[in-house]
Amino acid sequence: MRIPTSFDNYRIVQLSDIHDSEFGEDNSKLVNKVKQLSPNAIFITGDFIDGNRYDLEQSLKIIRQLQAVAPFFYVTGNHEISTNDVEFIKGKLDELGVHVLTNESIIIGDEVKIAIGGIDDPLSSSLAEEQYVEEALEKAFEDVPEDMFKMLLSHRPYELDSYVTKRIDLVFSGHAHGGQIRIPGIGALIAPGQGWFPEYTSGIHEKSGTHLVISRGLGNSIIPIRVFNQPEIVVVTLKSLSTE
Repeated sequence: MRIPTSFDNYRIVQLSDIHDSEFGEDNSKLVNKVKQLSPNAIFITGDFIDGNRYDLEQSLKIIRQLQAVAPFFYVTGNHEISTNDVEFIKGKLDELGVHVLTNESIIIGDEVKIAIGGIDDPLSSSLAEEQYVEEALEKAFEDVPEDMFKMLLSHRPYELDSYVTKRIDLVFSGHAHGGQIRIPGIGALIAPGQGWFPEYTSGIHEKSGTHLVISRGLGNSIIPIRVFNQPEIVVVTLKSLSTE
């Protein structure tokens, strides 16, 4: 990966699949942990809320308490889309200064810059999922120079081939909940969009120069339990190998 020297030690905290869960009163445990990590950016990779027990105000408390810690970057998951209230959700996040990425990129940095892009969840479109992701990526990075370091927030991890084709350097995803139930020595049991014994549920995956970081997520939705699969906050620290 071509990480500029000016972004060496740039720390990203990823929060995914919160699903309106609560960790301590007013999410104090989660908020305090993020503060301790001292991030340069906080990425929310979808399912910030839960379509089955929609409580936006509860989840917004996380944003309000962390506004001064680092800038937020956000993309939708399938649960935001399923509420049919997605524009209201985006509006509330925007009011709090969150960078809501809807098939678009933001370029950050001073002399040397990098791009942070994000695409809406495919549930927002009537297109076939793969076609939607390809078109959304094209739109998101259409004004980004080919040689610029690119990061992407995209809820669904199993579209890795599309991320590779677009030559994204680093992708952050969630959605799979770590496979919900993990069997020691075997791995994840089941995940949406991937079925039984899914491949893309957690950790870091690499293909043709694209690195995919998958969060196991923090909350639960339809299935209320996890087995051998703890909720997680993901922390990624960029390291530049350049001698410039």
